[in-house]
Amino acid sequence: MTPPDYEYLRKLLKDHSGLDLSADKQYLIESRLLPLSRKCGVSGIGELVQKMKGGSSSIIAQVVEAMTTNETFFFRDKVPFDHFRDTIMPEMLKARASRKSIRIWCAAGSTGQEPYSLAMALKEMGAVLAGWRVEIIATDLSTEVLEKSKSGVYSQFEVQRGLPIQLLVKYFKQNGELWQISPELRAMVQHRQLNLLHDFSQLGTFDIIFCRNVLIYFDQDTKINIFGRLAKAMEGDGFLVLGAAETVVGLTDVFKPFPDKRGLYRPSGARAASPQGATSMPKIAAMAGR
Repeated sequence: MTPPDYEYLRKLLKDHSGLDLSADKQYLIESRLLPLSRKCGVSGIGELVQKMKGGSSSIIAQVVEAMTTNETFFFRDKVPFDHFRDTIMPEMLKARASRKSIRIWCAAGSTGQEPYSLAMALKEMGAVLAGWRVEIIATDLSTEVLEKSKSGVYSQFEVQRGLPIQLLVKYFKQNGELWQISPELRAMVQHRQLNLLHDFSQLGTFDIIFCRNVLIYFDQDTKINIFGRLAKAMEGDGFLVLGAAETVVGLTDVFKPFPDKRGLYRPSGARAASPQGATSMPKIAAMAGR
């Protein structure tokens, strides 16, 4: 891959997906795009670039999808799901008691492990949510991973990553070497293709937003812009959940950290509730992912 081709790809990826590659990531592009070159029937990355420069929107879309990181697993990092069970949902049940509805957005939902983890957590809350309407919207830039998420079909390796055996037996059906999540849980998750760089106001407003492990790939200005738009898409007393390596601190004041809860934030105009005053929720002992 020539330096001009690498610079072209860096700019294209930043413009189309927000991915901000440093100057020393040629190996990453080569590892992802050489297989795509063979799939597209071209001799290498140079010819792939020429097709993109020629205006091939199909090739551009495939390149962006190939470069998008889709690493995920059930109950990833565990802590955010503890926050969801012990802090977020108790607060939401009190705050939304009159309307009995909650909207949750999983931005960059990838192949579905995160939204389905939330769906399982909600089901485990049992009668507490009787009569409530809870929407989970899963979005991603990649149509390919969204299709996998919709199917709810996972390999043995995928269900072994973070998913407690109790929940596997309870919510999945085995078909040969594959496992499919139950129709009831699949029905709890709606899927939309969405680029976080673009306007997402059409999704409406949410009570809870999970936007984890995607902003780390963006530059500072892009992060600030997205945080501003996330704040507008959130109810004033809602919750934002970020990845362990992500923060709003030093970037924006539209969100503020929730006291003593790593990765948890609220709109700056909201009154942070005291965790001690939260309603007691059923424990999900099985939620012991890594």
